[in-house]
Amino acid sequence: MPSERPGLEQAGELKIGQVGIANLRVREWNVPALVAEMRERVERAPKLFQRAAVVVDIGSLSRCPSAGEMRELLDGLRDAGVHPVALGFGTTDTEKLSIELGLPLLAKFRAQYESREAAPASAAQPEPAQPAAPAAPAQPAPAKASAAAMLVHPLRSGQQHYAQGRDLTVCAGVSAGAEVIADGSIHVYGALRGRALAGAQGDEGARIFCREFHAELVAIAGQYKVLEDLPEGVRGRPAQVWLENGKLHVAEMP
Repeated sequence: MPSERPGLEQAGELKIGQVGIANLRVREWNVPALVAEMRERVERAPKLFQRAAVVVDIGSLSRCPSAGEMRELLDGLRDAGVHPVALGFGTTDTEKLSIELGLPLLAKFRAQYESREAAPASAAQPEPAQPAAPAAPAQPAPAKASAAAMLVHPLRSGQQHYAQGRDLTVCAGVSAGAEVIADGSIHVYGALRGRALAGAQGDEGARIFCREFHAELVAIAGQYKVLEDLPEGVRGRPAQVWLENGKLHVAEMP
């Protein structure tokens, strides 16, 4: 059973990036809780997370941990079964910390922090008002691709395909141990047994569709579920995956 602390959110929010690397965004500096949560994830899905590379993102914290505090967390994560390989880019203090620890800064996170912190207030453009989210539809409509979809043939174990800036269509199945990634939606005209990561650049409107659902992991815009978290009723059935109000949904298609 997942560990819970009454009245508090989980100390770390784990998301899957576009190349399959895990990003541990530290929301609360609580080393025992972070390590316990990671150990639980590894125990529940060892094929996915055992010895997985993890980027530790401390940009949400009000203060930068000291090198000694950070080493305690890194050692705990290694003991839990994963390998911290980098820090997520944040502030100059984070950069100094990464140098002291001998860890790189992952460039993927640089742009999102710089655009948030460096832009002058006078240059900021007001964001358009977002319409209220409608009630959960029985059959969500697929997101529209911004370019012609990439077509690929069956993927064998160990293979990976990434559709940058477009949807991805697999003409047959995705084998266990294979991975399909798309900035748009993913359509699998066969059995989905490996990993499928849609909306890799943050498109929350992306969808995943397949004719036979056995996925090891599915993710949209970084929000993910592993096979153990998914309802029994969709396994082996035609299914769709979508994100709504920050939560990932999986449902059988008629």
